[in-house]
Amino acid sequence: MHTESVERWMHDHVFGQDEKRSAERRTLIVSGVTVLTMAVEIGAGIAFGSMALLADGLHMGSHASALAVSVFAYRYTRAHARDSRFNFGTGKVGSLAAFASATMLALFALAMAGESVKRFLSPVAIGFDQAILVAVLGLAVNGACLAVLGIRGGSPDRHEHKDINLRSAFLHVLADTVTSFLAIFALLAGKYLGQRWMDPFMGLVGAALVVHWSWGLLRSSARVLLDMQADGGVREAIRKAIETEGDSRVSDLHVWSVGPGIYAAEIAVVSSRPLDPDRYCDLLPGELGLVHVTVEVHLCASHVHATPR
Repeated sequence: MHTESVERWMHDHVFGQDEKRSAERRTLIVSGVTVLTMAVEIGAGIAFGSMALLADGLHMGSHASALAVSVFAYRYTRAHARDSRFNFGTGKVGSLAAFASATMLALFALAMAGESVKRFLSPVAIGFDQAILVAVLGLAVNGACLAVLGIRGGSPDRHEHKDINLRSAFLHVLADTVTSFLAIFALLAGKYLGQRWMDPFMGLVGAALVVHWSWGLLRSSARVLLDMQADGGVREAIRKAIETEGDSRVSDLHVWSVGPGIYAAEIAVVSSRPLDPDRYCDLLPGELGLVHVTVEVHLCASHVHATPR
C-alpha cells in the first residue's frame, strides 16, 4: 500500500483546541478586575476590623489565583494543541486546571472558617460605615464579573457550555458574589441591630457554601481526568443510531471526554450482515460531539439475531 493511499485515513488530534475562544478573553478580563478588587477589600478588612469583609477579600485572593490558573490553562491548551505527545489533544488541560482550582477553593474556605472561629472567641472592633461601603463595591464588581463571565446556557457553542475550566472560573466569581452579599448582611445587622456575632457567623456560612461548590467541581473535573464514561444520554444515542441498521448490535461501548463538549468513542458491533466501519460512523449523530471514533466489527457466524428492543 502506498503512503499516498494511507494519508486518506490520517488526521490530526487538534479538535479545535488551537482556537482562541470568547471564554478565554472573558476570563482574562475578570482575572484583572478580581486582582484589583482583592487588594482593596483585604486592605479595608484589616483597617476596619471586619471578618466578613476580610473573608471576602481572602476569597478574592484565592479566586484571583484560580482565575490565573484558568487563563494559563487556556493558553497552554492552544499553544500545545498540535503537540503529538498528547494522544487526544490538549482538551483535558482545562479539566486539570479546574481540579486544581477546586482544591484551592476548598483550602481557602477552610482557612476562612478557622479565622471566623477565632473572631468568635476574640471579637475585634468593626468600622461599620467604611466596611459596608467597600463590601457594596465588592458586590458590584462581582456582579459585573458574573455578567462578563456568565456561562451562556443557550449558546450553540458546545465547547463553552461544557467547558469545565470556564465553569471553574464562574464558580469562583459566584462564591465571591455570595460572600460579598453575606458580608453586607452581617455588617448591617451589626451596625443597626447590635448583632456583632453575625460577622464571623457569615464567614462560616460562606465557607460552608464554598466547600459545597468546590466538592461539586472536584467531582465533575475528576470524571474527565479519569476517563469515566460519558453520560447515559450520549451512550444511548450512539447505541440507538447503530442498532437501527439491520441486525447490528453494540456489544461493547466506551465513550469519554477528550475536551469541552467533545468525545472519543470505541464501539464494538456484532452483526450477521455487518456494514463497513465507515458506514457505522456515518450513522452517528453529528450533534453528539464525537471527534475520534473507532469501530470494531464482528461477524455473527451463527446468524442468531438478537431480540429487538
